[in-house]
Amino acid sequence: MAPLEVGAPHSASGEEAQERDLSRLAPAPRRSRRWVPRRVVITPDALEHAHGRRIVERVEALGIEVERLRANRLTGVRGDDERQTYARAKATLAVVVSPPSRRRLQPISPSADWRVDLAEGCPAHCQYCYLAGSLSGPPVTRVYADLDEILDNLHGYVGTGTVTSRSTARSAEGTTFEASCYSDPLALDHLTGSWQRAVEHFGTWDAPVQLRWTTKYDDVDRFLDLPHGGRTRVRFSVNCRPVTDRWEGGTSGLVERITALRRLAVVGYPVGLTIAPIMPLEGWREHYSELLTLVEQATADIAGLDLTAELITHRFTASSKQVLQGWYPRTTLEMDEARRTVKRGRFGSAKHVYPREVMAELRGWFTEQLAARLPRCRVLYWT
Repeated sequence: MAPLEVGAPHSASGEEAQERDLSRLAPAPRRSRRWVPRRVVITPDALEHAHGRRIVERVEALGIEVERLRANRLTGVRGDDERQTYARAKATLAVVVSPPSRRRLQPISPSADWRVDLAEGCPAHCQYCYLAGSLSGPPVTRVYADLDEILDNLHGYVGTGTVTSRSTARSAEGTTFEASCYSDPLALDHLTGSWQRAVEHFGTWDAPVQLRWTTKYDDVDRFLDLPHGGRTRVRFSVNCRPVTDRWEGGTSGLVERITALRRLAVVGYPVGLTIAPIMPLEGWREHYSELLTLVEQATADIAGLDLTAELITHRFTASSKQVLQGWYPRTTLEMDEARRTVKRGRFGSAKHVYPREVMAELRGWFTEQLAARLPRCRVLYWT
């Protein structure tokens, strides 16, 4: 998911966040299969929308029963204890209508001009989860039934925003819309078709615009034949093997993600690498060198390759650390404030980032290696 600054916690269920022991719930990193929620529910308001009904048809065609709720409030998630509550929530897909506030798009620098949400929540189990501390309450995955209205609303934002207008390297992208801040598209699209419709919408939209989303999955088959028009950039969140294998539970393998990037690039999609979160592990140069070698080998023969890189170092807040250590009490992920420097966010939040000298060493290495190994790759930002 794309990096974001969070002003205040956003509730997925109207309930307060609690610490949860996820140690036995998170699947080990492996070649992922499509997520099959144990429970799918839809609210009455969501059924009033055509896309909500399309999702129901899609899910039921997969043999999954859809429960039609009597009211718009999600119920039946709480278990006997927090562990059971977490398990139920993580296995639930809720089809709902997006909050009215989502019509007022928020800037999402440095990723894109504007953030557009098609869903919130993710079935993966990344132990450094970007959403920890920002989405409160049981982590139910919610998908939005009012997709057509969400896409129509974007037209009023064309020609606005500051990210691409300030960057010569990105000026050709037009107005950019980030659609993966609160979720992972390829984890959910087989159930909803939301990102397929978004790709088609942008592909036939005669305007200087670009849709952007990032994923840790490789389920791209449905996207290969879509009329994308080169207006959707799909980025794959990748890391070195130790990070992928230790802390990215339930996601596709590293090689599978890079293979999926190649498949999309071959059919003309602009693609990207979101290398995140970068960590100075023991032997990090060798580990990240292997990652770049895999990308180099996968993309070397692609004519007209349009490849970008976004480089994001690991950081955490006090609240995200508390949530993550509650979810994963035996995690080996380093979150030691004594080894970090405090960086203040736009909303006054304190992020614990690597010290300046470590950041400089990491940035220098990646800048040099990307230029030498992937000369066609444009680095969009470092953070």
